[in-house]
Amino acid sequence: MADRGMRIAGGIVAGGVALGVAELVSVLVSPDSTPLQAVGGWIVDHTPDGFREWVIGLVGTNDKLLLFVSMGVVAVVLAGIAGVIEREKRPLGSALFAVFGLLATLAALGRPNAAWTWTLPSILGVWAGIMVLRSMIRRITALDEVAAEDIPTERRQVLRGLAVAGAAALVGGVAGRLIGLRSRDVSAERADVQLPSPTGPELSVEPGAELNIPGLTPYLTKNADFYRIDTALTVPQVSKDDWSLRIHGMVDREIRLSYADLAARTPIERLVTLACVSNPVGGDLISNARWLGYRLDEIIAAAGPHPDADMVLSRSIDGFTAGSPLAVLMDGRDAMLAVGMNGEPLPTAHGYPARLVVPGLYGYVSATKWVTELEITRFDRAEAFWTKRGWSARGPIKTECRIDTPRAHGTFQPGRLTVAGVAWAQHRGIKGVEVRIDQGDWQPARLAAAPSIDTWVQWAFDWDATGSGIHTIWARATDGTGETQTDQRQDVVPDGATGYPSLTVRID
Repeated sequence: MADRGMRIAGGIVAGGVALGVAELVSVLVSPDSTPLQAVGGWIVDHTPDGFREWVIGLVGTNDKLLLFVSMGVVAVVLAGIAGVIEREKRPLGSALFAVFGLLATLAALGRPNAAWTWTLPSILGVWAGIMVLRSMIRRITALDEVAAEDIPTERRQVLRGLAVAGAAALVGGVAGRLIGLRSRDVSAERADVQLPSPTGPELSVEPGAELNIPGLTPYLTKNADFYRIDTALTVPQVSKDDWSLRIHGMVDREIRLSYADLAARTPIERLVTLACVSNPVGGDLISNARWLGYRLDEIIAAAGPHPDADMVLSRSIDGFTAGSPLAVLMDGRDAMLAVGMNGEPLPTAHGYPARLVVPGLYGYVSATKWVTELEITRFDRAEAFWTKRGWSARGPIKTECRIDTPRAHGTFQPGRLTVAGVAWAQHRGIKGVEVRIDQGDWQPARLAAAPSIDTWVQWAFDWDATGSGIHTIWARATDGTGETQTDQRQDVVPDGATGYPSLTVRID
């Protein structure tokens, strides 16, 4: 039993060495070239949508952390198995390492912008892991030939070797990760960026936009609280000095804009609410911010798009793509190439140095972070990341609302109880919100001021809660065109969830 335990430990230590060496080599290549990054990226690209949405619904924006933890657990289990079978059926343990290395190498080569050098972390890391695995298993096997009185001493020597190798793997892996992150970190650069001053009067949120009700979501979302959903396993670090935006495809002239070139353009500042298509009814994958940037219609017009083009395929530095209707970007709404968020440069997690912000479209077809390309094309010629996976191609945001307070399943005393939340129908605005208690009549809620039709609006309803027992509170919104959100329940796939939000409370 002790021998088996040491074999398992030997396999795990060897696996740690493989990953640690890979991290160190990736410092010279790319942080996305490590085995876990490459395999994780492949998993993200090939996970079935139903399972992906189930995971997001379960853990929210912690989905990437869950993926890394899961991969770590699987790696530990496989490495432990390799240690056992290397002793019993040599060299099957080494072969298992080699198979993992081959799969990681292929995954790395399949990543966007990958070069042949991306194979080096997996190859060198797995080679080092196999060498350590064989050395450890030889030492463990040699215990069978040691005299009985010498076994305790020799076993301590083996355990000491395992500890040293394990510590070296941990130090190497952590050092490689930290060095890689520090060498590419743009936080200091971002802190020194001076944002341009927008034209026109200073943009401010009128006091009436905030109802100041406890439990109600603030009108403006702090940058640290803004939702983040994207396919990047680690946040891309892009220097503004290296960044450029290429506009090409079905255009009269291809153009490329550097960050410095943007200074010659007129900046605008607007309030815009962004929403994720994966947001369930009553969900929190939606946030509102003050964005500073440059009009997309002017940028695209400068390239001279062809009359028969109908799509803009935006591409991120990490290879993600989104397909936006060209007509929407050119219809006069405040679609922009954003460089600022709530009065500061874009946070790196939200697209620094530049991203797209388009009112009225779900993020999966419009809100490309770390954007580097705009390809003018057609929907019948190109598909974006999510549309290849069965999601709707055009992604207009649906009229929806959410109940923020009172808390669901709470118990309250009879009397006045304020029901409040937010409602949204970006680029159409909200005309009204209604509330229903149980199966009673729909009653109008009061609306806060709406500084823009491109943002959500707060609403509140004062309920005289007199009947004891459990009650269900429902809400629905009507947009500026007069269309009321539907009560038909629909999942987020393929174009966003629908249905009335509701919650239950107890009145004692």
